[in-house]
Amino acid sequence: MNQKRYLWFVVTVAAGVFLFSSFALCGDIKARMKDRLPRIIELKAAGIIGENNQGFLAFIGGNKSEQALVDAENQDRQLVYGAIAKQQGTTPDVVGRRRALQIADNAKPGEWLQNSGGKWVRK
Repeated sequence: MNQKRYLWFVVTVAAGVFLFSSFALCGDIKARMKDRLPRIIELKAAGIIGENNQGFLAFIGGNKSEQALVDAENQDRQLVYGAIAKQQGTTPDVVGRRRALQIADNAKPGEWLQNSGGKWVRK
């Protein structure tokens, strides 16, 4: 997924978070996700991380040197998915699975994705 599209997603979901949290929290999540984005793009390109079928980052192999970054991103995504779920009257799991499909559609060639059956594949 290209950086512009990802930033659009971050802005969109941050707006959803705003409806259910304070302005400070919204700004914090958006800023944190934006700050992590360049490193996430690098890790995906290197094949170290991929996108699972639940809308979260996951490690592909044994190199987990960026565990803190991945955990932080996934925690923020969980908050965002929860806010969107409240807005849409659904669950965070449903929002995450929908987001995983969007991410897969926009992934760059060579990036790792987990299909609906749980198998890791390269796009």
